[in-house]
Formats: sequence, C-alpha cells, structure tokens
Amino acid sequence: MATQAGTGTGRIVGAALIAHVPPLVLPEAVRLEMNDGRDFTIVEGLHRLRRERLEGLQPDTIIVLDTHWFTTFEWVVTAHDRRAGRFTSEELPRGNPQMPYDLPGDPALAHLIAQVASERADTWVHASEDPCLAIHYPTVYLTPFLQGEEAWLSIGICQTATFDDFMIFGQVLAEAIRRSGKRVVILASGGLSHKFWPLREIRDHEGADLRHIIDPEHRAADEQVIQRLESGDHAAVLRDYPNFRRFSPEGRFAHYVIMAAAMGGEAWKSPGVAYSDYESAAGTGQIHMWFPCD
Repeated sequence: MATQAGTGTGRIVGAALIAHVPPLVLPEAVRLEMNDGRDFTIVEGLHRLRRERLEGLQPDTIIVLDTHWFTTFEWVVTAHDRRAGRFTSEELPRGNPQMPYDLPGDPALAHLIAQVASERADTWVHASEDPCLAIHYPTVYLTPFLQGEEAWLSIGICQTATFDDFMIFGQVLAEAIRRSGKRVVILASGGLSHKFWPLREIRDHEGADLRHIIDPEHRAADEQVIQRLESGDHAAVLRDYPNFRRFSPEGRFAHYVIMAAAMGGEAWKSPGVAYSDYESAAGTGQIHMWFPCD
C-alpha cells in the first residue's frame, strides 16, 4: 500500500464532503427514537464509503479538514506518530463519553505541508506533535466507519483566514501531497448551512427530516449547493461563496473551499456522488458526498 515518500508523484486519489454529527455514534435504538423509527442515512453512508471507495483506493494517508478545530495565527497540522486515547466531546459529553480512538499519523507529510508553506510569503503552517494538542469529533466520530490501515492527519480551520487564504492553503496542501509521493484522500469534515434551533425548541428538531432545517431559505441555499456539487460545477460554488456565507455554513465552509482549491479550484469538475440523503441535524444541513478523482 505504501509508496516511496519524496518521489514527487503523490496525488489526491479521492475527496469527500462528510457529515460528522453526534447521531453517528449514538446507539441505534437512540437514533431510531430521535428519527421517528428510521435511521439516519449518514450512518450507513459512511459504511458504504469505506466499502465502495476507500477499500479499493487504499490511500496511504487520510487528511481531515476539521471544522471544530479553530486556530488563529496559522494553519495547524497534526504531526504525531500516533494519536490515541479516549475522547469525550466538550459540546455534548453525554453523547458518547470516553470514546476510544487510535490514529497512526504521518509526520513526514505534516512537516512537508509546513515546508511548502514556508516557501511562500502569504501563508503560515505549524506542524505540531504536542501530545497535549486537543482532538475534536469531526475527526474522531469518523473513525469507527472509515479507519483502515492508513495514516490520519487533522488540520484546523484558521479563524482569521479569508476565502483567498482558504484557496492558498488548498494549493499548499496539493503541492505537499504531490511532493510526498503518497496516495491521499481529503475529507472535508463539516456540514452545509449550520444554524441550530434555540435551546427551548431544539429537542423538538433532532430528527433528519428536512422539516427540521432551521428555515426554508437555509434549505434552498443548501439544495442549490448540492445541485452544483452533483453536476461538478465547483466553479459556481466557489464564485457564490459570499452569498452562501449568509447561511452560516459550518466552519465558514473553509473545509469545502480548501478541498476544492487542492483539487484545482474553479477548474475542478468532478461530479459529486451522494452517499447519504440531504438531512437535518438539529436544524443544520448535512450530507456525505464523494468526488471521484481520475
């Protein structure tokens, strides 16, 4: 499976927009109770992604663009040999407390991303192997479904970055992958529109049915993005970014923009293949969508 590092023949072999919401790791009985006796399609969708895509591709490394991890002065990439332990979400500690995880890392690729950034004057990357560095559930909640023998890196979202910075970082990521000689899958772990119901109403809106999306305007904005992704019109999604930002996309939609930039920006034309329905999660818009690479 492994390829020789540093050959300059590395490539992105797959990319996906991935929902990471807490129902994924709740017991099935709880999910069915929340969702009128039906399971969330995002659960089986992740199993299918592993079976139908990742197992055949056998990537050396999976990179997760993690929309719960916010940085300020630079992009931060995990550079650990291994991250292992137990995870309890600070946001929802009753959801799946002390969930075990064990993720081998790819320090060489992490430091190569930082090296590529250092060759420019317009972006900054820190590769961190600090054992106390926090891990977040947009990474951890994917592991029971998608983890195989590959290495995993997580990358935070720089909260001071603009759209142009997202595009620049995506280009840095693509160049580092090219130089690495490795086969890499990028997972943009985050949702579409991301506005929750108020506290006194949210328990009435935990199901996946689209009637739970926070309002019709958010749903319409999500559905327009999905239609464009399915047709491979990434240029339209990128050009319409200022408008979509009005609907509070998760992580400012940086996870998608960085992935799209790494795949070629407006020249990227890979049509998305849905691996779940478009669903609600407490008012937010969620979907799994895979983008094949030639």
